[in-house]
Amino acid sequence: MSISIAYEAQATATGGRDGKASVKDGNLDIRLATPKALGGNGDGNNPEQLFAAGYSACFLGAMKFAASQDKALPRVPADASVTATVGIGPRADKGFGLRVALTIHLPGVEEGAARALVDEADTICPYSHATRGNIDVTINVA
Repeated sequence: MSISIAYEAQATATGGRDGKASVKDGNLDIRLATPKALGGNGDGNNPEQLFAAGYSACFLGAMKFAASQDKALPRVPADASVTATVGIGPRADKGFGLRVALTIHLPGVEEGAARALVDEADTICPYSHATRGNIDVTINVA
């Protein structure tokens, strides 16, 4: 796979799930904490939240890009939203695994047109590319 890199982000984490993470330009500097459900104190953000935020924002951007490239697709309404729910838990073999559910809200867009837009966005979004075949992802158009 050949990729012509247009932008790179760099983040550094220290302390693991109970540490901190920041990006090179200083626009993000957060405290990390293991969620209570995994035995931590939950007093900070965790990688699953960050993944959910990134995937949902990226998927919405992919929908906008798809609509701009294919005039047969509906426009993305200003009040559109994507909610990503990221679950983590132990795998049967070893370690931990993730599961993602995306819920897409496209107010005022007919169901068939919304599904066409979402399907095209799924072929564009780099998070979708990265997860396909690696973790379970379900996409719901609400």
